[in-house]
Amino acid sequence: MKRLTGHPRLNTLVRLTFGNRASLIYLGLVLAATLFFAVDTLFVAHEDASFSGVWLFLLAAPTVFLFFVGGSLAGAEAGGPAWFLVLGLVVSVLVQSLALGWFVRLVRRAGSAGSAHPQGV
Repeated sequence: MKRLTGHPRLNTLVRLTFGNRASLIYLGLVLAATLFFAVDTLFVAHEDASFSGVWLFLLAAPTVFLFFVGGSLAGAEAGGPAWFLVLGLVVSVLVQSLALGWFVRLVRRAGSAGSAHPQGV
């Protein structure tokens, strides 16, 4: 993979967040849920509230809830302003994508180390 920046640690973070199949699938699901929410909010008339936004929070759980608890401890009121909700969702999704990338790398390294010594031999 080509270097994205001049800093090796930043390259590693970007690669772990966006450079593997698991993270890209997760980010694709988040994008699909975001588009569903946007279309449902802007173009569909509802007699009562829609639950389309719940999918975003479920995909961003559990880190989004930690972000909101931290915000409430810092003084944000019930959910806070809209920018705080959006920032919480974005940061949570990126943290979870990074965690997925790290987990994939961990599994690949464990698999390659374990293939040299098959079990039971």
